[in-house]
Amino acid sequence: MSGNDNMKSLEILSEYWGYDSFRLKQEDIVNAALEGRDVLAILPTGGGKSVCFQVPSMMRQGIAIVVTPLIALMKDQVQNLNDRGIKALCVNAGMGRREVELALNNAAYGDFKFLYVSPERLGTQLFKNYVQEMNVSFIVVDEAHCISQWGYDFRPDYLQIGKLREIVDAPVIALTATATPQVAEDIMEKLRFTDKCLIKSGFERPNLSYIVRNCDDKQGQLLNICGSVGGTGIVYVRSRKKTEELAAFLNANGVCSSFYHAGLGPDSRSDRQERWKKDEIRVMVCTNAFGMGIDKPDVRFVVHFDVPDSPEAYFQEAGRGGRDGKRSFAVLLWNATDTKRLRQIASVSFPSLEYIEDIYHKVHIFYEIPYDTGAGRQLKFNLDDFCRHFKLQRQMAYYAVVYLERTGHWTLSEDLDISAKVQIRVDRNELYDMDLPDPKMGALLEVLMRRYTGLFSYPVPVDEDYVASRIGVSVPVFRQLLYRLSLEHIIKYIPNDHATVLFLHHERLRPKNVNLDPERYALLKNSSLERMQKMIDYINEDDVCRSTYLLEYFGQKESVDCGSCDVCRSGRKKTAGPQDTAARLVSFINGEKSGKYTLDDIALRFGSATDSISVDYAEVLRRLTDDGTVPPPEDE
Repeated sequence: MSGNDNMKSLEILSEYWGYDSFRLKQEDIVNAALEGRDVLAILPTGGGKSVCFQVPSMMRQGIAIVVTPLIALMKDQVQNLNDRGIKALCVNAGMGRREVELALNNAAYGDFKFLYVSPERLGTQLFKNYVQEMNVSFIVVDEAHCISQWGYDFRPDYLQIGKLREIVDAPVIALTATATPQVAEDIMEKLRFTDKCLIKSGFERPNLSYIVRNCDDKQGQLLNICGSVGGTGIVYVRSRKKTEELAAFLNANGVCSSFYHAGLGPDSRSDRQERWKKDEIRVMVCTNAFGMGIDKPDVRFVVHFDVPDSPEAYFQEAGRGGRDGKRSFAVLLWNATDTKRLRQIASVSFPSLEYIEDIYHKVHIFYEIPYDTGAGRQLKFNLDDFCRHFKLQRQMAYYAVVYLERTGHWTLSEDLDISAKVQIRVDRNELYDMDLPDPKMGALLEVLMRRYTGLFSYPVPVDEDYVASRIGVSVPVFRQLLYRLSLEHIIKYIPNDHATVLFLHHERLRPKNVNLDPERYALLKNSSLERMQKMIDYINEDDVCRSTYLLEYFGQKESVDCGSCDVCRSGRKKTAGPQDTAARLVSFINGEKSGKYTLDDIALRFGSATDSISVDYAEVLRRLTDDGTVPPPEDE
C-alpha cells in the first residue's frame, strides 16, 4: 500500500471515528484489503472488527456488501454509519419485497457506501439481478465462522457467498472473533480466497481473570461476587425463565438488576440495554441474546451461571468484560448438575433423522401447506404453539427445526422486528378535502406522503420514531393516531410486530424425499460433542492456566501463563521460581511491550485481583532493571 493510502486511512479513521491510530492488527488488515487481497481477520471480542472493513470501503469507489446474520446489530451499524454522515442501508429477513427492491435500487444507483445483507437474501433472484448493477468495492463477511461446517454456528445460507464471487469481482474481507485453525482454513476455502491471507491478533486478555468455581450454592456465590467486585456486570443463564428469577433474587438482595432475553419486545430490550449502559442498572441477567455489538468498556465481571456448550461461546461472552483494559473477572459457576445437563443437551440437540423428517412435515401440516407448494412462503412461527398443537417436547423440536435450516430446507429468523406498515386508502385529492377529527392527523398524513412513495398503492413500512418526532408526539400517541385513522377507513394500518419467521426455500417435499444429508448430520454431531467435551475439560482442569487452555484451543500454542486465574493463583499449579518469573518478565517487557511499559502494565499481567504486583515479581523486576536486562518502567 502506498504512503498516501496509509495517510488517507488515518485521516478517515480520525474524521469519522475520532481515533488517531489503529489498534493492534487493524492497520495490517486495512492494508491487505486496500492491496486487493482476500483477507481473513480473527480479532477477539471488542477488538474493533468494524473499522477493519469500514475504513478501506470509504477509500474505494463503490459500495461494500456486508453479510451478517445479526439483524439487530445490522440495524445498529447502519444507524451508526448514518449518524456519522456515511450513507448505509440494509436488506434483511424482516422486509417485504417492495421494501427490499427499493433498498437494492438505491444500492445500485444511489451513492451509498455500505449495503448490509442477511445471508438468506444472497440466493434470491432479485438480489442477483441488482448486484450485477452495483459497483462493489468489497464483499465483507461478518461472523465468518458461520460458513464453516466445523464452526460452532454453521449456517448454510453463508455458502451463497462463495457463489456471489462468481458474479462480483471484488476482494473479500472476512471477520470473526472465534475460529480454531481448522475453522480458519475452512473459511478461506469456502470463500474461495485467491491467496490465503490470515491476520489474527493474540487472544490474550491480560486484564481478564478467569475463575472457575465448583459450588452447590450458586446464588450465594453470585451475591458474593456482586458484593466483592464493584462496577457493572453481566450474568449469563440458559433459559428465559431463569433470567427473570435470578434478576428478582438479586433485586431482593439489594443488587440493582434487570433481565434480558429475546422474548421481550424491541422497546423493552432497547430500554433495558440503554439503562444498563448508563449504569442505571448494575447487573443484567440474560440469555446469549444479550451482548452482541454492545461496546460497554467498563464491565467489571461476567458470570456464567450455567456452563456454555462450547469454548467459542464462552470465550466470546466472557470477553465482554474489561474492554477498558482494567482488571475484570470472568467467573464460571458449575456443579455436577451442569455436566449432567450438558450431556442431556447433547442427546436432544441431535434428534434422530426420522424425528427431524417428521417435524418437517408437521410444520407444513400446521400451516396447511399441501405437497408441491409453499416455496417462498414466510411463516410467522411460534414454537410454543407448534409444540402444544402436536404435544411435542420443545427443546427437541427446536433442534429439529434448526437442523432442517442447516440442510437448506428453510431459514429460521428468530425474533425479527417487523416494521409497522401504512397504506392510504382514499384518493389524494379527496384526502385534502376531508375534515379530520384531530389536527395532528393531517400533519401525520403530510409527513407520510412527503417521506414515503407508494403509499396509495400498497402498505409501506414506516419509521415510527422518525414520523412521531416530526409531528411532535410520542410513539404511543403516534400509534393511537394511526389506529384512529384506520377506524375512519382513511388508511390501512398494520402494526409493528416482533416474531420468529420461517422462510421456506422450496415446495413441500413428499415423504422419503426430504434430503437430510446423513454425512453432514454425523459431522455436525461429532463436532458439537467434541466442543462440549472441551468445555467439560475446561471446568475440570486444575493444573493448566485458564488463559493458556483457551488460547491453545484457538491454536495459539505459545503463551505465557496469565498469573491471575484461579489455577495460577492456587497452590495446585507449580509455583514459578525466580528463573521462570524473570523469563516471563523479559518476554513481556522486551517482546510484547517493546521496552515501553508501566508498573500498571505489570500489575495487570502478573498482579493480583487488587492490581498490586506480587512480591516475587517486584523483586525480580528490580533485579532485571538494575542489571539492564530490561529498561525501567516509564512511571518510575
